[in-house]
Amino acid sequence: MKFTLKDYQEEAVKDVLVNLKKASRRWREDKDKHAFSLTATTGAGKTVMAAAVFEALFHGDDNYDIEPDPGAVVIWFSDDPSLNEQSRFRLLEASDRISISDLVVVQSTFQRETLEAGKIYFLNTQKLGKSSLLVRGHDADDEGIEKDGQMRIMPDMRSFTIWDTIQNTIDDPALTLYLVLDEAHRGMRAATGAGEKTTIVKRLINGTGSVPGIPVVLGISATVDRFNAAMTDMQGRATLPNVVVDSAKVQASGLLKDTIILDVPKEVGQFDTVLVRRGTDKLKDISAAWAAYAQAQNDADTVLPLMVLQVPNSPDPNDIGRALDTIYDRWPDLPDDAVAHVFGEHTAQTFGRHTVRYISPERVQESTWVRILIAKDAISTGWDCPRAEVMVSFRPAKDKTHITQLLGRMVRTPLARRIPGNDRLNAVDCLLPFFDEQSVSEVAKALMSGGDGGDDLPGRRVLINPAEMKPNPAIAEAVWEKLVSLPSQTLPKRQARPVKRLTSLAHELAADGLLPEAGKLAHAEMHKVLEGTRARYKDEIAASRKAVMTVEGKSLKTDMKAGEMTFDDFLEVADYAVIEDAYRRAGRAISPDLATTYSDFIAKADGDPDDLEGALIEAHVTVAALGLVPQVKEALEAEAEKLATQWLSKYRVQIKSLSDERQDVYRQIREMSANPMEVDLARPTSWMQPTVIREANGNETLLPRFERHLLCGDDGLFPEDFNTWEGEVVNAELKRAGTLGWYRNPSRASQDSLGIVYAEGEETKIVRPDFVFLGQLADGSVVADIVDPHGIQFGDAMPKLKGLSRYAETFGGQYRRIEAVAKIGDKFRVLDLTEPGTRAAVATATTIKALYESDAAADYLA
Repeated sequence: MKFTLKDYQEEAVKDVLVNLKKASRRWREDKDKHAFSLTATTGAGKTVMAAAVFEALFHGDDNYDIEPDPGAVVIWFSDDPSLNEQSRFRLLEASDRISISDLVVVQSTFQRETLEAGKIYFLNTQKLGKSSLLVRGHDADDEGIEKDGQMRIMPDMRSFTIWDTIQNTIDDPALTLYLVLDEAHRGMRAATGAGEKTTIVKRLINGTGSVPGIPVVLGISATVDRFNAAMTDMQGRATLPNVVVDSAKVQASGLLKDTIILDVPKEVGQFDTVLVRRGTDKLKDISAAWAAYAQAQNDADTVLPLMVLQVPNSPDPNDIGRALDTIYDRWPDLPDDAVAHVFGEHTAQTFGRHTVRYISPERVQESTWVRILIAKDAISTGWDCPRAEVMVSFRPAKDKTHITQLLGRMVRTPLARRIPGNDRLNAVDCLLPFFDEQSVSEVAKALMSGGDGGDDLPGRRVLINPAEMKPNPAIAEAVWEKLVSLPSQTLPKRQARPVKRLTSLAHELAADGLLPEAGKLAHAEMHKVLEGTRARYKDEIAASRKAVMTVEGKSLKTDMKAGEMTFDDFLEVADYAVIEDAYRRAGRAISPDLATTYSDFIAKADGDPDDLEGALIEAHVTVAALGLVPQVKEALEAEAEKLATQWLSKYRVQIKSLSDERQDVYRQIREMSANPMEVDLARPTSWMQPTVIREANGNETLLPRFERHLLCGDDGLFPEDFNTWEGEVVNAELKRAGTLGWYRNPSRASQDSLGIVYAEGEETKIVRPDFVFLGQLADGSVVADIVDPHGIQFGDAMPKLKGLSRYAETFGGQYRRIEAVAKIGDKFRVLDLTEPGTRAAVATATTIKALYESDAAADYLA
């Protein structure tokens, strides 16, 4: 793969491969057919995950412990040829083991007896429609098909229809046909009447006439409800567990924008003109912000954002022309050819005095000359463009679904990562001229609850007319320095591979010039570990070596005279193929790269210099034997984890001096650990914050404003809608002598949010304390306090408290106070977790209410 998969993507790929392996085995052995789905929210990288699946399916993958399927053939099916083209491009972009010749677009001239192993064939609904040359002649009642005895004489004298090809492929015992349904929720509607013909998709799944259903079906979609419903009507097909990606992990990954800003005008006048001007200003501002960010990062590639003008299905060309006039009046420097459209007409269109050319949706992202894109609703499904950061929608209020669908396609981050501490660059703007506030609120609710076709995304915010918060000029630099020095934690990786993590770290350190030849150094250290285990587990390795070198079996002995058959056990020396198979399995345990370099090391150290080939075979036997001793892998991984942690600590300051992009690479390597890792907090530079409360009756009330927050509006104050507890805590802390400032810790998984690991059952999670207060001691030094008010009625209150307590035990020296506050009856009670006695009480507590009522707690507002 050209891309490093996110943790959730690796888990999903592994689960999909497990299902495919089961399904293909059951098909080969018993002719059982199976189906399941890969479900992930829009922007999760479903096509990237599919690329990893196909690589492993065709070529095998040691990381997923899967052998290649030499007979694998894939049909990729959608209802839109442009979707197929985009998917084909993405697969090629993501994979380094799938070539362009492996991705076959089935045209009307296509003709093969069977599909070819190792290929992915792209089909769409139109290609299987009755008027398509690919299918004409398959059905006996097709019009225009001549009969010559029992022979069909088909158009263009072709020998096979596509249905014939599919049938021959399924019937071939050397091949296994997999069907991938892209956007699987489309085209899967159950029949509404007894006379209604089955859909083309159902013909592929159930079979048609003599053509059997495709053996293995994988649906890929943002929502699986229709797929599941359709599968209940399928014939002779079992289902495997669906692979469902946790949407919280997707949002936390940084692949999706954190904030959707909905803009409704307060001005009196032509709302469409007002908001087109406003949208143009936003596009200019975000363009300047991206340019400034690229300059600050010394990055030659600047994100060039675009604005989408979403129009009704039957727009007035003159209305669009007037909108374009407004845009050019507001931004005269915009090039004349910066506008394109994606209408179904596929030809240049005239809007007022403007002639606008067509562009296919899948080319918009790469065509950076497009800064204004005119779209209807056809673009809403299957298309996305991370550069699309502003939208002005001329759809009427009744078209909320079309608007939410298109916004759902605009949520990918342009750089496939979150910009640290910058809400403005992690947001998308939508301006709605023809919406009243009630309708806008409905759009916001739909987006928050998954109305864009995906699941709810914890951490995503939808804000209406927010204000931008910037660093508070009244806050001293020493306060900021204290904040960003506080240790945050990351979730441990469920399936960590410490040796691979060390190798990745070494590669990046060398690439950045921080540790030249780090890869050689890492492997040299691992060679020492392996040499030590060879001595320590000498007997176990000797036994394993014997197992590698011998093959056990049984021979059949037949006594023809007596009419008897017996089996005799035998042992034979393993041949080269058996040794290499054992060596490759060992490579999965200790990593293929390390297996290679260690084999070379011991071949040179222990082998005969006059027989290098024999020495290498002996080395492979030794490595294969090492792979069979569990203690070897345990020792190796422990030392790899230890060395990676040492290097990350040693080069921490130099890493912080790198660009955001490079720092993000090291952040991902930190998160590959099997243990919670300490990470630095990013310094926030721009937050988007709501400023009013909207009541049910439409009235608006200004949010309370607070002083001394580290980020603030133009008035120097920070607006926030606190519950009663939180507001009382903030006011109490601001009254304390020496308080310099405070920080509302973001509840989302961003780099500027302080995270603390806690365990809930078998699952490890992150709690994000509400507040960090910063004060000054008598000697002038700046100190930090965590103050976290939380209700005790929640089921996760105790696990979170215990996680906070463990954090205090490890990092308490960097704080003055770490306090958990709760309201018990009419009183606020507090547990100061920097105190050892308090932590001991938390560790043994059985109920959280009793803990706050005990002597371990004190009155908070005393």
